[in-house]
Amino acid sequence: MRLPPRLPLLIGLYLLICSDAGMAHSQEWSRFRGVNGAGVSDANIPAAWTEADYNWKAELPGIGHSSPVLWGDKIFLTSALEDTAERIAMCLSAKDGKLLWQKHYPSKVHPKHLRNSFASPTPAVDDRQAYFAWSSPDEYTFLALDHDGNEKWKLDLGPYVSQHSAGPSPMIYGDNVILGNDQDGDSSLVAVDRATGNIQWQTPRTSREVSYATPCVLKRDGRPEELIFLSGAHGVSGVDPKTGKTNWEIDVFDKRTCASPVLVNGLILGSCGSGAGGNYVAAVKPGSADGSTPAAEAWRITDSAPYVPTIVAKGDLAFLWSDKGVVMCVKATPESGKVLWKQRVGGNFSGSPIIVGDKVMAIAEDGEVVVLAVAEEYKLLAKNPLGEDSRSTPSVADGRLYLRTYKHLISLGGKK
Repeated sequence: MRLPPRLPLLIGLYLLICSDAGMAHSQEWSRFRGVNGAGVSDANIPAAWTEADYNWKAELPGIGHSSPVLWGDKIFLTSALEDTAERIAMCLSAKDGKLLWQKHYPSKVHPKHLRNSFASPTPAVDDRQAYFAWSSPDEYTFLALDHDGNEKWKLDLGPYVSQHSAGPSPMIYGDNVILGNDQDGDSSLVAVDRATGNIQWQTPRTSREVSYATPCVLKRDGRPEELIFLSGAHGVSGVDPKTGKTNWEIDVFDKRTCASPVLVNGLILGSCGSGAGGNYVAAVKPGSADGSTPAAEAWRITDSAPYVPTIVAKGDLAFLWSDKGVVMCVKATPESGKVLWKQRVGGNFSGSPIIVGDKVMAIAEDGEVVVLAVAEEYKLLAKNPLGEDSRSTPSVADGRLYLRTYKHLISLGGKK
């Protein structure tokens, strides 16, 4: 039997498309909060579960608040020893949670916030390497390990001045890996060549207050892409990813920025705050690179606004999950941020919420995973206790949900 002349070609194209789609799906969580830091996945994860539903539960060395990132069937994660501040970079199998390798980096105990850890920044990963960052008062370490744990390059970006220690995570853009270095001391934005570890650009910044925000990429039709950074000293900044030049910025924050920027309906949402309160969310209309259109604040929310947790959104619905367990659903438009509902769900939160399909979920500090409906009306779907404290943000890849507690990493969903 002879196949039609074009059928083999069509079959090949079909397989290639399927392969690419599967690869894209499996690599959806290669930085803090996944693709562009949005924290959104289309995976099908149940709202309620028990320990019997876990794919596996793996014990982790040390303690850390970083989130897992994934490439293929490998998970990359950090932890640290509380009594020595020794950092641990590790790799686990996504199939069964088996520890594949770990690398130890000595450090020294230094001041940090009670809710921070010595391993809070989340790694970033690509098809060849994983990128890690952590600090001590004397050294801001930035390094790359290949997927087998071999060190490819390591940088010392100088002292890190903050009473609360480090928090920002790296992100990948093009051939570079980007790291924010806004601190109480000498500050900068840094782009490093992924392959060589050479600094491609380093933009000095005003030194006023540490920022723990991880940047995202702003894409607009007919305009060059920009990196979006948040900080108390600079507010919201649009930065040229090729040169590090600041195209525009608007000073909208009067306190520290911990949460990362989120893009919603043509707006950039960010927040600032302090342990003493005064938190608020600002919605910013981005400016133009040529300066013809300045950035402008569209609106702000000051009541029960999040400080540490990053906002998550789907469509024009933005979910503001506060540190003290008050959740708001806001309809975000360029004209207003209308609060559709506001509900106290209980608990305290240091990790950020994510959206999985039609559910929004976050891990409370006592390890309870609160699951709500992504809807214009409040609906509590489930509360799932993990049995251990957590200050981490969930991750999703290849249809599986990954939940990190102080001592364990849990895999849930997908095919067992």
